[in-house]
Amino acid sequence: MAEPAHASITLIAIDEQALVGVAGALAAQVEAGGVIHLRGPLGAGKTTFARALLHALGVKARVKSPTYSLIESYSAGTLAIHHLDLYRIAAADELEWLGLADLDAASTLWLIEWPERAIEAIPEADLAVNLAHAGASRDLQLDALSARGGRWLSGLENMLGRDRQTAS
Repeated sequence: MAEPAHASITLIAIDEQALVGVAGALAAQVEAGGVIHLRGPLGAGKTTFARALLHALGVKARVKSPTYSLIESYSAGTLAIHHLDLYRIAAADELEWLGLADLDAASTLWLIEWPERAIEAIPEADLAVNLAHAGASRDLQLDALSARGGRWLSGLENMLGRDRQTAS
């Protein structure tokens, strides 16, 4: 029986340091792999979030935005990590040459920016990270989209231990 998913965690008007802290706390939850879709307008912090998560997982390499290469791959212990940025694609079939199906394994973490540009060609999300500009700050909403995502949010909520708006 699937565990009930905690629907979302919302943090309003957080600064970059807090955003990095949330990504770091999430790293402890995603060590076995899964799929995270990162959504938001240009400059909202999607790559900052992904970079912080990767560093918290132990990636020592320079983490660069895959805006032009479409994909950057890393490893952290036995975890394979694929960071995609789909901003520059026009259609999902442009991803065929990347061989994404060949990269999927049991212990793989997918970080996918701009997933809406190729939703039919990428793995389904366990967690959606939604970012929005809030003046000089950012609003962050994390939505569980699977039982795994629900477990991640429950663990993250325990780690954050601070006031925030939540919805079930």
